[in-house]
Amino acid sequence: MEGGIGNVTMNAIDYASKAGELFVLPDAVVRIKQLIEDDSTSMADIAEIINFDPSLASQLLRTANSALYKFPSKIDTISKAVQVIGTNSVYDLVVAYGVANAFNTVPPDVIDLDKFWEQSVSCGLLAKYFAEQLGVREPERLFVCGLLHNIGELVMVKLDKDIAVKCSKLTETDTPLKLQQRHLGFPYSDIAAELIHAWSIPEEIAHPIARLHTSIHRAQSLDDKIVQLSYVLALDNIHQDVYRSFNNLDDNLYRRLNMSMDDVESALDYTNLQSMSVLALFNPSSFVVF
Repeated sequence: MEGGIGNVTMNAIDYASKAGELFVLPDAVVRIKQLIEDDSTSMADIAEIINFDPSLASQLLRTANSALYKFPSKIDTISKAVQVIGTNSVYDLVVAYGVANAFNTVPPDVIDLDKFWEQSVSCGLLAKYFAEQLGVREPERLFVCGLLHNIGELVMVKLDKDIAVKCSKLTETDTPLKLQQRHLGFPYSDIAAELIHAWSIPEEIAHPIARLHTSIHRAQSLDDKIVQLSYVLALDNIHQDVYRSFNNLDDNLYRRLNMSMDDVESALDYTNLQSMSVLALFNPSSFVVF
């Protein structure tokens, strides 16, 4: 079946189109993307755009000085942040903040929003950790993929709360994917990927999200494999009240990355230590307002 509002049947593209009208990215996200695509752009140009948005500037400095990076000295200017982190990675972080900020009006009484962001941040941290371990360039991209993998749920909370509630009723045998297919007809990741396309966020972020579920999509890239593994680990990690340890983990998910179960446990230990501080950066309820 397909989801719908009232008696109107809708697919993932329809939901993403409506969400694109409701949830708007900050202007700075669009402008920085345009600058990065212009070969004549300097780091100073990008820093200037960020400095014009006090909330974004504050967020970027908090992130640069957070557990995500652990730089030996404090980064106290946007220019230094852009120089040290790099323009593409800065853009990835701006996207992460911009998307989280776009959903700050989602009503908190439909689903457990704190748990939603805990899973999102856990998935992002795990993806970044695995990317770093495997030598992936600009691992912030994988952090953003993990962070945004489930924004389709926030779309549904806003557009069809009845379906969102039904899909949130996890049990040991009812995974999010099973519930979404049962009540909506397709996974939230389809909506997330389509919305990311609608926002003109790069394909490198949208593609792994579109292929989130290994039972539906065979991984086509290293990014896909990392995000698929990170999603399952984050799901079990955050929903320990529902799932036994590694309940949904298929051994092949880490073996195809040439990793062992010890590597998986190390990843969880490492990212769990960072999760609370990083959660404070990307949960909209904790954003600083200027």
